[in-house]
Amino acid sequence: MGKEKRVEPSLSQDCYLSIATPSEGLYKDNGSRFLSFAYPCSSADQALEIIQQIKKKYYDATHHCFAYRIGLNGEIFRINDDGEPSSTAGRPIYGEILSKGLSDILVVVVRYFGGVKLGVPGLIKAYKSATSDALSNAATIVKTATEKIKVIFSYENTDKVLKEMRKIGAEIGEKRFEAECSIIANVKITDSPKIAHALLKIDGTKVETLQQESI
Repeated sequence: MGKEKRVEPSLSQDCYLSIATPSEGLYKDNGSRFLSFAYPCSSADQALEIIQQIKKKYYDATHHCFAYRIGLNGEIFRINDDGEPSSTAGRPIYGEILSKGLSDILVVVVRYFGGVKLGVPGLIKAYKSATSDALSNAATIVKTATEKIKVIFSYENTDKVLKEMRKIGAEIGEKRFEAECSIIANVKITDSPKIAHALLKIDGTKVETLQQESI
């Protein structure tokens, strides 16, 4: 297992912490083994795909409990106890994710029952400890939440549009220069209102929001 790499950045409103690569952990109690797996994850669909892969690999396990949190403010999240008593598995996993301020992350804890019931406090401790071990072995990274926009403008305003986009530090991608021109770019979410306000002052210019991403 890798050593923890701690990052203590001064985060802007656009930034949040995640993990760089998958990591693993382990907790044992009264014969039960709790194998924990933490994954970088940027969508609910991706999380569910990983969960299915783990269930297939560890098909003989008693439980496959998980929690995921996705997005700048963790607006997409889910917890699952997979048959354990309510709030004894998924919620402790999610609590550890929150305590470390992480997002764009999935943690799955696979339990092999050892024959001795642990009780509610014991289960909460086990799932929390297994999750903590996996996260302590993860390299932490800073991600920036961005918004993809499309700017539509007339050819004669090309220089004005490019000047405003460069001023705000937009990451310019696809460009089309014809009778009606367009540029697709990534901008920090907190910069999006400013760039839209500046661009809409240019005659005939339109700004469309396409999607949110993270880098």
